[in-house]
Amino acid sequence: MLNGIRIVEVEGLGPGPFTAMLLADLGADVICVHRKGGTVTPGMPEHSILDRGKRSIELDLKNSADIETFKSLVATADGLIEGFRPGVMEKLGLGPDVCLATNPALVFGRMTGWGQDSALSHTAGHDLNYISLSGALWYGSAPGDVPLTPATLVGDIGGGAMYLAVGMLAAILKAKATGEGCIVDAAIYDGSAHMMNLLLTMRQTGNFGVTRGQNLLDGPHWSRTYRCGDGGFISVQCLEPKFYAEFLRLMGLSEDADFQHQFDRNIWTTLCDRLTGMFASQPRDHWAALFDGSDACVAPVLNPEEAMAHPMNSRATWVEAQGALQAAPAPRFSGQPDWVAPASPTRGQHTDKILSELAPKTH
Repeated sequence: MLNGIRIVEVEGLGPGPFTAMLLADLGADVICVHRKGGTVTPGMPEHSILDRGKRSIELDLKNSADIETFKSLVATADGLIEGFRPGVMEKLGLGPDVCLATNPALVFGRMTGWGQDSALSHTAGHDLNYISLSGALWYGSAPGDVPLTPATLVGDIGGGAMYLAVGMLAAILKAKATGEGCIVDAAIYDGSAHMMNLLLTMRQTGNFGVTRGQNLLDGPHWSRTYRCGDGGFISVQCLEPKFYAEFLRLMGLSEDADFQHQFDRNIWTTLCDRLTGMFASQPRDHWAALFDGSDACVAPVLNPEEAMAHPMNSRATWVEAQGALQAAPAPRFSGQPDWVAPASPTRGQHTDKILSELAPKTH
C-alpha cells in the first residue's frame, strides 16, 4: 500500500522502530541508519522483528562525510523517524530546519514521551511514567489492586508508535498534495491521553467516573478476569444484557435472583466473589470449551504460543519465521498477496547498495 514511499529511520529504541516496522509492513522502503561500529543493544536480538523488511546502512552522524551522506539520503525520503530526546538531532546538525532545507517536502517524525516542548520534555521517563501522568493508567487494574498495564502496549505502542504512524501518513498525504513537509511531534503522553476519549464519552452519560471499581468496565462481575482451578485465567466482558443473559445461562445462573440485577453497583463485589469461587472449581480449558462459539463474550487468556495454536489463528495472525514468533501486519487489504515474513537485516547489510543508489545524486 505504501509502495514508492521512502522512510529514513535513525536507529533508536521502542516506539520509533515499531513505527518504522509498521510502515515497512505496509510496503514502504524503510532505511534504518545504524550507528557505524555500533553493536546490538543489550537484551535485543541480532535480527530484531522490529527491523523486518527494512534496509540497513551504517553511518557515523558525528562524521562530516557521513553527515553529508545522511543529508543525501534525506533528500530522497518522504519521511524521517527519530526518537532522541529533544535537541539531540539539532546538536548533530540534523534538526528539522536543516533536513527540511534539504528536502522541503520531508515529513520529520519525532517520537518522545513528553513531547518536544513541555514541562518535562528534557527529563527521562518510560512507558509507565508517561501513561501515569496522562491519566491512561488510572483504570489499569481490578478495584483495590495496584495499577498495572501490559508493558509498552498502552504507552510506547498505542499512545506512541501508532500516533506517530498516523501523523506521518497524514503529513505525507499533505506533502504529496502541496510539496510542503512538516514536523510531526508525537508524544506518548499526548497519544495515551487521546486514547481515553472513548471512556470520557462514557463519563458524559454518568457510566464512567473517577472512582475505580465503580464503572462499567472496571468494577462489574461481568467485566474482569478470573483465576481458574488450574491457575489459568478466563476473561468475561458481557456488557450488553443479551450477552449477559447468555453468560448466565451457560453458568447455570439464569434463575439466581442476585444475578438478575446486572447494573446494581452495590452487589458487584459480592457477585465477583461468587464467580471467583465458581471459576476456581474447574480448569481454564473447561470454561473455554463451555463458552466456545457462544455470544457470552468469554475467552481464555492465552500466551502468544497458545494463541498461535488456537483455531482462531486460521487467519495466520501468528507466525514463526527466522526462528522468531511474530505477529503478521494489521490491518489487511483486499487485492494484496498473502504476507510472508521478510528477513531482518544485519547492521549495515545494505550500506554499499544504498550508497550506490545515492551516488548519482551526490555528484
